[in-house]
Amino acid sequence: MGNKANRQCAKVDIRELKTMAPFLYFVTANTVGLDLSGDTVYAKAMGANKIGFDNPWDGSFSIEAQVFPMEYLAMLSDGVIEDSAVDAVREEIKATTAGTLTLPTGAKTGTVYVYNEGEWGGTPIEGTFSETTFTAKTADDISVDSTYEVGYLITKTTGVRKVSLNNKKAPQDYYVTLLTNDKDEDGAITAKKYTIYKCKPKRTFSVSHSSDGDPMSVKIDFQALEDKNGNFVDITEVE
Repeated sequence: MGNKANRQCAKVDIRELKTMAPFLYFVTANTVGLDLSGDTVYAKAMGANKIGFDNPWDGSFSIEAQVFPMEYLAMLSDGVIEDSAVDAVREEIKATTAGTLTLPTGAKTGTVYVYNEGEWGGTPIEGTFSETTFTAKTADDISVDSTYEVGYLITKTTGVRKVSLNNKKAPQDYYVTLLTNDKDEDGAITAKKYTIYKCKPKRTFSVSHSSDGDPMSVKIDFQALEDKNGNFVDITEVE
């Protein structure tokens, strides 16, 4: 057995607790942390601690990553990745017919705004929109071969993967195994596993996109819970 040390980030095997179906095998984390505690309260006599009573274990673990799939973020919701999303579009469209512009199929009525080139967010050109055609109130406002800046909302159903964070969806419970390797004083490698029998992602999310410094990093925190059989966390060596 002997003394061992560790400097290897854990791989994370995440399974849906209710079915034990694999959800995500995560191998690109930079940091995986496990923080457990179970404090003790004391009966005192003459001000001195005399009899201790142990409170239940409590704890959390976290994953922090810069490279990850959408499934990683889906744990903050109900684990579902949807295949449609409403997209806010800003594009330049050249007029081919005086007085009208042709927009893509699916642009939502009531969300279409047309501006002269270079005037985005200013005073829009007045008109009406139906199906794929914007018709200017004054035909001279849209000239053939002129380019206009157009904003609209559209529902996309191809090439889309979406995670929704809202109060209608709640994170699932997961069964998680953290897999890493220890090294002893002779250089021998021993597999180390941490089994977290039941845990639930905390609904906290913070992200910062920057053109300077380190790449974006996303951290997900999980609350460790006791399962229905009284299991909490196991730490296992496999030689």
